[in-house]
Amino acid sequence: MNAREKVLAGVVGGLVGLAALGFGGRALLLKPLKDIDKKTSSLRERLDKVKAEQRAFFAAEDEVKKLTQRTFDDDIDKASAKSAEMLTQQILRAGLPEMEFTRLPFGPRKLRGAQEIGWNVQGDGSLDRVVNLLFLLEADPHLHRVDGLTVSAGESAGQVRVRFRYTTLVMDPAPEVEAVNLQPKFALDSPQRRVFDGIVQRDILRPYIKRVVVPNPGSPGGTAPGTSPGAAPGPEGFKIVSLSEWLGQPEVHVRDMINQRTMRFKAGDALAGGTIVMIDYRTMPKAGNELLQAFSRVIVRIGEEYWAIETGKTLGQKYRLGPEQLPAALARLEAARDQTP
Repeated sequence: MNAREKVLAGVVGGLVGLAALGFGGRALLLKPLKDIDKKTSSLRERLDKVKAEQRAFFAAEDEVKKLTQRTFDDDIDKASAKSAEMLTQQILRAGLPEMEFTRLPFGPRKLRGAQEIGWNVQGDGSLDRVVNLLFLLEADPHLHRVDGLTVSAGESAGQVRVRFRYTTLVMDPAPEVEAVNLQPKFALDSPQRRVFDGIVQRDILRPYIKRVVVPNPGSPGGTAPGTSPGAAPGPEGFKIVSLSEWLGQPEVHVRDMINQRTMRFKAGDALAGGTIVMIDYRTMPKAGNELLQAFSRVIVRIGEEYWAIETGKTLGQKYRLGPEQLPAALARLEAARDQTP
């Protein structure tokens, strides 16, 4: 290699080295800047996320406050009492007999941010008035939900049986809100109620009712219409209309359909040819139709057997309970009695 080639090689090598040095220096200078850009972008995304969560929090807080204003009360006992009073008022406004409806409480059930309470409601009435009741509940501004609704044929002509669960919430903890005067969205005389008249006009639930034959007084085996329930003749003339509680004490309300009066019985009283053992509030398939559910029944002991009569059934419609159908406490009692020598 001559001198000229050596000079040329040196120049090329110098240029290559200078280029490498330039790229290396550029990388050293730009890397901190890129790191700063990444951190800035990450902080910006986090800030946007925090702002979005903050907006969602305030929106949710406003929504919770609006819902709290629609609750019955922030105390469970008071909310339960007020909701029961509201149900009674709506039943009466609908033109239904209050004594024909049972209201069994359930709950409270702990939820996230609230507690759920409610009532299992069941009763009989004319179809148009049952529709009135459902319309009034739907128009009620209180925070609630009506589910499990079933409407079936009643025990007498023109009557239907309605059953549903009325559920409401008690906020826990409840935010501080200003009390508001809640007004129903619609009234019974509003045009919105007339939309449901077609249900009443079709009367698709009208049942066939077999006439109750009552023996004449003085006839062989006959008794007066006022015979106490539990006597052998005339059990179809007495119907279980309510199995509610009064001051923590379960009661059996029996309607004398001949004399149009209601009698009350408690555990230990004679009824339907036996003795009342207990009132059972378990949800079980309905006797004779397992597609429907029965929420309450009175259990009577006749001899060594246990019989049940569901709400809305007559004393003549009692049915025998098998060992697997007995409540746990009653089954344990029978097991202990069988083991006793």
